[in-house]
Amino acid sequence: MGQEEEAQSLALTPTWVVASVCLVIVAISLAAERLLHRLGKVLKFNGQEALFSALQRVKEELMILGFISFLLSVCQNLINRICIPESAARVMLPCIEESKAREDAAKLCKRKGEVPMLSEEALHQLHIFIFVLGVVHVLFCVTTLLLGGAKMRTWNKWEKEIQQGRIKEREKTPGWMKPSAVRWIIAFFKQFYNSVGKPDYQVLRSAFVLRHYPNRLDFDFHKYMVRALEHDFKEVVGISWYLWLFVIVFLLLNINGWHTYFWLSFLPLILLLIVGTKLEHISTRLAQEAAECSDEASGNPWTKPCKEHFWFSHPRAVLHLIHFILFQNSFEMAFFFWVLATYGFDSCIMENRSYALPRLAIGIIVQVLCSYSTLPLYAIVTHRRRRRQRGMLALKPAG
Repeated sequence: MGQEEEAQSLALTPTWVVASVCLVIVAISLAAERLLHRLGKVLKFNGQEALFSALQRVKEELMILGFISFLLSVCQNLINRICIPESAARVMLPCIEESKAREDAAKLCKRKGEVPMLSEEALHQLHIFIFVLGVVHVLFCVTTLLLGGAKMRTWNKWEKEIQQGRIKEREKTPGWMKPSAVRWIIAFFKQFYNSVGKPDYQVLRSAFVLRHYPNRLDFDFHKYMVRALEHDFKEVVGISWYLWLFVIVFLLLNINGWHTYFWLSFLPLILLLIVGTKLEHISTRLAQEAAECSDEASGNPWTKPCKEHFWFSHPRAVLHLIHFILFQNSFEMAFFFWVLATYGFDSCIMENRSYALPRLAIGIIVQVLCSYSTLPLYAIVTHRRRRRQRGMLALKPAG
């Protein structure tokens, strides 16, 4: 009786059940599509073209995830008919215990003395993982934009004070802070508590306005920075081909005893600390150089390109690293929640239980620090790029 109920086909399912399930799924899908469409119209109406482009990229990624899900569903029977030797099925397992799905191998494979390459249960779990990855990635993208916007709202107060003439002279850098080693140490710790201070914002804003708008001292630099953040956000919301390659490599190397998931949890944190320290160091150097030079005739470094401060003189390499950090972190969190929901807290895939909470804490720290500190810092450090100026220097003066 149990087997008959489990194997019950659609032909033996009540029509009201089928219709009800389809109604709920279609209603949710249409509501989500209308919500995204309405959001896109609002963004275009407000002139937020960068965010509109980011929304389009999110739609594209959701379409790709939906297509992957569609292929998994359509090709399910075909995949189940692919047989491999039983010895090959025991190589590179994420868990050493025997999977229950192996006991119910397809009769076709049993007659050959082999096992299915991917059981129906495993295919279903992979299907769920793709869905969880898409949901978590979208949620983390929204969190990134919200936290970055929250950080920049603190700059708006400084902008108003500057436009009202309530500014203070930047203090000269003490002699003990000038050695390179000291500057790097300060840059490392600064990213945790005050990634962009008021004096830095003031001098960077002043130098920018004096170069591009010498007759418009009321230029809204804060609004310009918000647009810059939106342009950067557009670059970090997608899932590029090399990120999908990273997912595949991780799934390949998630072997029992290798502790891949544990070691991988430290990767975004280490990269984030390196990138954050580098950006803080660049920000401090630019602010100091701009403050120490009064005009272009004295060799104001603000008139020179800042690419030389970046690795390989390529600022976008840092943005690609931030993109990888945000995606890798969302992927790790998606994998964590998927394992927790599918296999439970005591699963062998979860590995040591004592590592679970620290990994979760690291993921939250990386998301908050990267969104609230590193990405806005990148925006203000690289806002002099010519490509960006062509699209955003048309902002009207404040007031």
